[in-house]
Amino acid sequence: MANDLGNATTITFAGFTGDLLSIGLSGVSRPAVDVSTLGTTTARAFVPSDLYDGGELEARIHWTGTETIPITGASTATTIAWGGTINDTTFNSFVIGFSIDATEGEAMIATVTFKITGAVTL
Repeated sequence: MANDLGNATTITFAGFTGDLLSIGLSGVSRPAVDVSTLGTTTARAFVPSDLYDGGELEARIHWTGTETIPITGASTATTIAWGGTINDTTFNSFVIGFSIDATEGEAMIATVTFKITGAVTL
């Protein structure tokens, strides 16, 4: 089976603009809940939480100063359209971080971090 390339991948989020260089999802995680008691004697006992954490999304873009980074705190429908044959990923998210890196002789890069909230459809 051939791998899909990341080319043509896009993100849609509340007017967010920018020339996308890379995008990455931190991954969905489900916490383990400790259900040990004072009567537990050998090893701790755990059960899976009913809720999972959708993780975070990090997008790196070329920074020219004309991009729109909506740092409003509002949760917004978000879609990643992967460039190959992989189905879109959808969720709600809001911006939790923004940084710019300027290195001599190189294009400036901005990193925008989104917190995923609610269910994730992969």
